[in-house]
Amino acid sequence: MTFARTSAAAALFALGASVAFAQTAPATVVDVAVGSPDHTTLVQAVTAAGLAETLQGAGPFTVFAPTNAAFAALPAGALDDLLKPENKDQLVAVLGCHVVEAKAMAADVAQMIANGNGTATVPALGGCSLTATESGGTVTIASPGGTSATVATADLEAGNGVVHVIDGVLLPAS
Repeated sequence: MTFARTSAAAALFALGASVAFAQTAPATVVDVAVGSPDHTTLVQAVTAAGLAETLQGAGPFTVFAPTNAAFAALPAGALDDLLKPENKDQLVAVLGCHVVEAKAMAADVAQMIANGNGTATVPALGGCSLTATESGGTVTIASPGGTSATVATADLEAGNGVVHVIDGVLLPAS
């Protein structure tokens, strides 16, 4: 009887531990993107730019992650050009406009916007400066290249930061 109870308790503990493990956040912001069918283009771009290792580091990072549809909306041929090895520096600059070296949850971004009287400016990698605004509950991120995107899904947490899904590609200044 004792062995049966011990075995049952051990089985329940193992099941509980596996469920708890399955519910933990992905280890990195890269893992969040890799696990999303809507971010295969972003993963391809991060890999081509050689940024995967950086974004798998300790962080913290906030990544504004364009969807596949956002990349597809770029002018014809623009994505293919960016992914060419000879354009790696340009690709790194574009992707840098999507990464902030701090963990900013949606509530943090909202507080920064409120503290800035409706606008928050944050530095992104590579010297790109992003401007966040809010209207009617929708947060918009604008880049120095004149592009903007709205946050479609916020607060996808990872062990080294957070990912916010956006509907556009942010471009650096020309």
